[in-house]
Amino acid sequence: MSKSCVLAYSGGLDTSVLLGWLGEQGYSVHAVYVDLGQPCEDRQAILDKAEKIGAETARIVDVQNELCRDFAFPILQFQAKYEGIYLLGTSIARPIIAKVCLQVAREVGANAFAHGATGKGNDQCRFQLAAEALEPNIEVIAPWRDATFRKTFPGRSEMIEYCEKNNIPVKATLKKPYSSDENCLHISYEAGILEKLDVNGIESVEFGMCVTPQQAPDKSETVSITFQSGIPVAVNGEKDNAVGIVKKLNVVGGRNGIGLIDMVENRFVGMKSRGVYESPGMTILYDAHRYVEQLTFDRDLMHLRDRLSPEVAEMVYYGFWYTPKMDALFAFIKEAQKPVSGEVVLKLYKGNISVQNRSSEGSLYDEGIATMEGGGAYNQSDATGFLRIQGLPYRVQSKIRPRKY
Repeated sequence: MSKSCVLAYSGGLDTSVLLGWLGEQGYSVHAVYVDLGQPCEDRQAILDKAEKIGAETARIVDVQNELCRDFAFPILQFQAKYEGIYLLGTSIARPIIAKVCLQVAREVGANAFAHGATGKGNDQCRFQLAAEALEPNIEVIAPWRDATFRKTFPGRSEMIEYCEKNNIPVKATLKKPYSSDENCLHISYEAGILEKLDVNGIESVEFGMCVTPQQAPDKSETVSITFQSGIPVAVNGEKDNAVGIVKKLNVVGGRNGIGLIDMVENRFVGMKSRGVYESPGMTILYDAHRYVEQLTFDRDLMHLRDRLSPEVAEMVYYGFWYTPKMDALFAFIKEAQKPVSGEVVLKLYKGNISVQNRSSEGSLYDEGIATMEGGGAYNQSDATGFLRIQGLPYRVQSKIRPRKY
């Protein structure tokens, strides 16, 4: 039986080496560049490079809008952030990459799916869990878990040398050996000099979307975002599709230094790792979405969602996307977000976001009830009975078990 595989090909250091190595192992390799809106890459050059290295076929599959609409926006609706900080830009992209590669594998008759994720990281989990959930009979090839491969390429230095020897152009160099992963949601940076915690990550990285807050203008900029049922539909009054909105806000946020983070996180495999991330557009959307929710979202429903949010972030980060639990959670959030419609105007200034104003036809905020002025629609005397009922169990308990004070 002939050996044929689909390779999730980014054109970067790892997958360029893998493409050559898989061919040396006797595989007919179909390179698939899943276009996620990577902002810093020449797509035609990537295809040409794949064919030069020896790919049987090389193709680009554009799923930018699907990534934003069907993957990123539901996670936005959950306000999900891994460990309270990370907006999951890489994590969200992995299940759609796996899905596209398996679709191509089915088309070309390939019986294996190869990826360049290391045996130390999270991506191997995300790719494999997604692949096995969608196609249980697929063979998953992860060369970094192969001892022979690791003996040949024990580190990034040897991979860079391999590319130089074989005239394969890659971004990474021995002088600046950190890795980046790019899509329209964010860019992540890790490895190399970023593994040293005494290195300032924000100052050491050449960002692809953002300026640093220090480089941002000394003047604030306002931007308005409109939501319908928890989905952003317009920026500054102009309607657009999902990816169009994200890209517009990447530009606006990027020039104002929005969405840069430097964190040490807990990987699924158990180790701690350090990552630097830039997510200008999604950072703006998270803030804007929360402000519209504050007007329109029922209190108890919001608090339930907020309790579920860390669970969703963890599932996405670990790779449990195509699961019954996630299906149920997506059904929940779609229903819960129906009233979350309105517009918010944000002010951006040197990495900071503040709210200028917010409005919604479905707003639950009633100034007549909330006012601290005299009169209004709220009778303060009603609070006496409310609090007596709330305090009843504690009055009973304090008689039986008095507290020292």
